[in-house]
Amino acid sequence: MGPGFLGEFLGTMVLILFGNGVVANVLLTQSKGNGGGWMVITTGWAFGVLAGVIVAIAAGSNAHLNPAVSVALAYSSGSWATVPTYVAGQFAGAFAGAALVWLAYLAHWAKTEDSGLKLACYSTGPAIRDAKANLLTEVIGTFALVFVVVAIGAKAVGAAGVLGPLMVAFLVWGIGLSLGGPTGYAINPARDLGPRLAHAVLPIAGKGGSDWGYSWVPVVGPVVGALLAIIVAKATGLG
Repeated sequence: MGPGFLGEFLGTMVLILFGNGVVANVLLTQSKGNGGGWMVITTGWAFGVLAGVIVAIAAGSNAHLNPAVSVALAYSSGSWATVPTYVAGQFAGAFAGAALVWLAYLAHWAKTEDSGLKLACYSTGPAIRDAKANLLTEVIGTFALVFVVVAIGAKAVGAAGVLGPLMVAFLVWGIGLSLGGPTGYAINPARDLGPRLAHAVLPIAGKGGSDWGYSWVPVVGPVVGALLAIIVAKATGLG
């Protein structure tokens, strides 16, 4: 694969290991974190973003960890050369991270009776199923992600270096706390589709269906939201 694949693969793998791992910790029966709640889940995802970004940068990529971000930045710059490599690494890494979560909680899947809770350890789902509303939520959440990321990278802010990954982690934490309730804030096609595929193919004890009917929402919504963020950022002078 081209340059950057390893970084995106490893970074996304770590992101999903931490992120889906904290969901499993909170939801699965007899886990020590069972019942920890939304604050624990959003905090775990924030740490996952921080760890994933650091690993990806160290391994030689720009740490997008998100196909919507890769597509939006390519649209902004006009250069699409790295998109196939980055996106391939992101989806492969997401699948690998989800497989590691399955192994880490191997004894807990059979103990958990609710198949819906098991699916939630892999992919997102709506609190109220309404495709238009769910899509809008994902558009808004990803718009917020990319728009603020552009602002973080602006010269006036100067959040380069170590502060950059930390600020992005705080940003994702904030999105989860403020906008995550309706859909579980996928805001990342790889974060949802890669683990959903892992759920479908792994021999998870007592699993149900993978809810493929909803799977397009956390793919289309983030891409649309990211592109809108770039358009607005350019129009307002941020990017």
